[in-house]
Amino acid sequence: MGRAFRFGVNLYTYGTGEEFRAKCRRAEQLGYDVILAPDHLGWPAPFPALIAAAEVTERPRLGTFVLNAGFWNPALLAREVATTDLLTGGRLELGLGTGYVKAEHDTAGLPYGSPGERVDHLRYTVDELERLLADEDHVPRPAQSPRPPLLLGGNGDRVLRLTARHADIAAFTGAAQAPGEPDGTLRLIAPDALVERVTAYRGFAAEAGRADAAELNYLVQRVSVCGDRRAAVRELAPHAADLSENQLLEHPALLTGSVKEIAEQLREHRERFGFSYITVLDQYLEAFGPVIEELSGD
Repeated sequence: MGRAFRFGVNLYTYGTGEEFRAKCRRAEQLGYDVILAPDHLGWPAPFPALIAAAEVTERPRLGTFVLNAGFWNPALLAREVATTDLLTGGRLELGLGTGYVKAEHDTAGLPYGSPGERVDHLRYTVDELERLLADEDHVPRPAQSPRPPLLLGGNGDRVLRLTARHADIAAFTGAAQAPGEPDGTLRLIAPDALVERVTAYRGFAAEAGRADAAELNYLVQRVSVCGDRRAAVRELAPHAADLSENQLLEHPALLTGSVKEIAEQLREHRERFGFSYITVLDQYLEAFGPVIEELSGD
């Protein structure tokens, strides 16, 4: 058995302030370990949301999943990170990625850049954050020292190398840009291809001299507690045109079946891929709760 499971929920439909706070309280009641906020235009801002979540919960960690590095100046981001960590009592986990939706950059009047340029900016952001937050003269000081735990998300070699050197948590998408489609249109990659990406990360971590690789995270795209697993697979098929039904049944993007079957799928995914930190989307908050209970202590 690998690491113990952790479970996060990525919240992005808020309603009123009180409705959002009620949702955070419910996440804690259901046993989620991490309450997460994404970073997309058209959705609520992540840092105020995490501070609001902290005010009505006690146990869960609080994370960005993930910040779009292209939106942020590192010095201003360091201030946000330190302030949020301070105000949440050291519960922050900082998630960063390159960003993948060109339209959001266009709307914000920010450069999008080539894939290589976006990775360069992510690397610069990570380096600057580590420098600034480790500086004892930085004001404010984060509650965690020298910085909050860092999650980096991505599948490409350059991001995985960066993750191997700096991150406490490596997040995998299991998807790639769809050929010939607009930027930001993702398609699932085959399970074997995902295994290869995890193996590549482990190799980069060994090259970096890490005694222990990072905790491995995966973002589940669909949770379907049901009796007909193949019907649920067919719903996901348009997002994975090149994959067979059998490949989708073994893909960590889809959890389907009874609660016990889903729990067993997660154990199998932990064994095959190494994923022990599992994130589900907002709309599956309730459906996934019994699975958390089933895997308690696992």
